Amino acid sequence: MRHESPSPSPRISFVVPVYGVEKFLGECLESLLAHPGDEIEVVAVNDASPDGCGAILDAFAARDARVRPVHLTANVGLGGARNAGLAQAKGDYVWYIDSDDWVPDGAVRAVLDRLALHNPDVLIVDHAEVFGDGTVVPRVSAGLLGDAPTPLHLSRRPELLRLAQSACTKIARRSFLEENGLRFHAGWYEDAAYSHPLLMAAGTIDVLDVVCYLYRQQTPGAITASVSDRHFEVFGQYQRVFDVMEKSGGALEQFRPALFRIMLDHYLVIIGHDRRLGQSMRKAFFRRIVEDYRRRLPDGGYLPPGGLGGLKHRLVRYDAYGAYTLLRLAHRLTSQRIAALRGSRTAAPALRLPVPTAGVVSVPRQRAETDAAVLDSTR
Repeated sequence: MRHESPSPSPRISFVVPVYGVEKFLGECLESLLAHPGDEIEVVAVNDASPDGCGAILDAFAARDARVRPVHLTANVGLGGARNAGLAQAKGDYVWYIDSDDWVPDGAVRAVLDRLALHNPDVLIVDHAEVFGDGTVVPRVSAGLLGDAPTPLHLSRRPELLRLAQSACTKIARRSFLEENGLRFHAGWYEDAAYSHPLLMAAGTIDVLDVVCYLYRQQTPGAITASVSDRHFEVFGQYQRVFDVMEKSGGALEQFRPALFRIMLDHYLVIIGHDRRLGQSMRKAFFRRIVEDYRRRLPDGGYLPPGGLGGLKHRLVRYDAYGAYTLLRLAHRLTSQRIAALRGSRTAAPALRLPVPTAGVVSVPRQRAETDAAVLDSTR
């Protein structure tokens, strides 16, 4: 039975860029359309996908008027497809959904209720990562808020900048996006240049401490598993972030130390990943990190991490690439040795939670993950 079109206008516009995800697209759309109300619409952007995604979108639209396909004639990439979807959106709020992910039952209702409570500029929701073997790893956002009442301004909790950069966990008021010209830029790591300016511009930020988004990890073709010089595009994305700060006339200067550390942590995640940079690229990438360190170091300094992370920061500070490579090698050998020793014993069981498909997942308030790896949401 065809679902009638929403009237007068939806509360949430799901913007779903679609490319090469024929295997997963149906599950994604079904999870959104499971919400029975007319408070939603799905603006699905077929980014000239070479597989059967376009036909799948048309079939869903034929049965449910809440689905509005947008078929692009040329591939524009994830950021461009999101921008194209935003231009067609009619909802009060925009929720970007990656087409190989999904939302658990009840998530849409929980988000709608929370939006109605405070009507913030931005609502951050918790998420979980779902791996192919069924392992589910929750990522906690609300723990960073402690007992602070919400909604709030970023100046009261600048540590929110340390959350995963993903656009998919940040539901934004459409008029707020329009007023501030918040769009995605071309290139990899596009969420970095969107998420941070989004939070810095928001007058009010709210947080919903339940898992409302499920990331499918290890998707075939994920860029984090692709050795490419396109990983250098991350430098341009952070240039855009700091350009926003420079143009603010000092209004955003209070966030510089936090963003500086986030930038370094993100760079170090990328250079430390075996499946992103070839050996011939690493030295040049490290030099670019050093350049950004020297250009953007806050006048009053910043608080570096402790332990191994802090050591890496110091190696960047002193442009010590040789020492960095030795540290990386020693860490790898140590990790291999530990893994071998564990292999001779009964390993501790991995976290294997039920994949949350039958209801939103409550996450107890706790200290949020602040490891650099959490920042890196590009898959």
